Amino acid sequence: MKPHSFRFRFAAIAFAAALPLLTTLPASAENWPARPVKLVVPFPPGGAADAIGRYYADKLTKALGQPVIVDNKAGAGTAIAAEYVARAVPDGYTISLATSGQLTVLPHLQSNLRFDPAKDFTPVSLVASVHNVVAINPKLQIHSLPELLARAKANPGKVTYSSCGSGTLCHLTGELLQNLSGSELLHVPYKGSAPAVTAALGGEVDLAIDTLTVLAPQIKAGKLQGLVQTAATRSPQLPDVPSAPEAGLPSFISSGWFGIVVPANTPAPIVARLQKELHTIARAPQTDHDLQERGISVEYNSPAEFASLIRTDYSRWGKVVQAGKIQLASQ
Repeated sequence: MKPHSFRFRFAAIAFAAALPLLTTLPASAENWPARPVKLVVPFPPGGAADAIGRYYADKLTKALGQPVIVDNKAGAGTAIAAEYVARAVPDGYTISLATSGQLTVLPHLQSNLRFDPAKDFTPVSLVASVHNVVAINPKLQIHSLPELLARAKANPGKVTYSSCGSGTLCHLTGELLQNLSGSELLHVPYKGSAPAVTAALGGEVDLAIDTLTVLAPQIKAGKLQGLVQTAATRSPQLPDVPSAPEAGLPSFISSGWFGIVVPANTPAPIVARLQKELHTIARAPQTDHDLQERGISVEYNSPAEFASLIRTDYSRWGKVVQAGKIQLASQ
């Protein structure tokens, strides 16, 4: 047999052997999803992240024709969920509801994270945003933000506030308040919004800092008193609670975003399909109606725009962390 003939036959055999792999990869992406998809939420049930995750999971289930199942993985300031998703097989069957605190705050607070926010995820699209609220237990007889700050300055470290976890945007909002006002508050972290709010209701802490979604029902019911919304204008959900400028701190703006990310190296066709379905859901009038009722704003953008937002907020919150000399203990 001539050498070139042998080489031709060997190449043909090698190509034939590789053909199943070459044809399987695109087909698997094109046929995605062929089984249930897991949507990881970095908080326990009861908070804004869980509400948003479950809403989109329900809509995606209908759009994709396969169940999208919410998997709450709380703890370590959202690091547990991020690490889990970063290590997942990039096949489109593990997706995540990422938060601004998780990808742009936590990396500044903890030096030994076992995931890299910039390298381990592919952004798909923003899905929602919601600003925070400072609410106090009515028993304290404090009726405004200036009154709260006056008491905090007179009693450094004695006024306590709960957050939905160390390293979360709820936590950093409290740090931002201290930085802007020159007051000293004592942070008490909880594993999620539900126990954090319960602590404020029961008097374990003086006040709670959490999202509008979480605190609005308690404020409307008179169980907590809203002191300020961390936004430039009042939300229709809380028309009687002043905005940051009205409360005397115009720079006290803190709005958290939520978006869908997937493990890095997830096939581009899967990312494109997921983005398409998310945008279809976001543009539906019913989505805007449903989420606005909960104090949540509907958002959507491209993977490139989402990646740019992550970089911008990473820089912004890094300055807050640096100013407050904040560092989380190793988890």
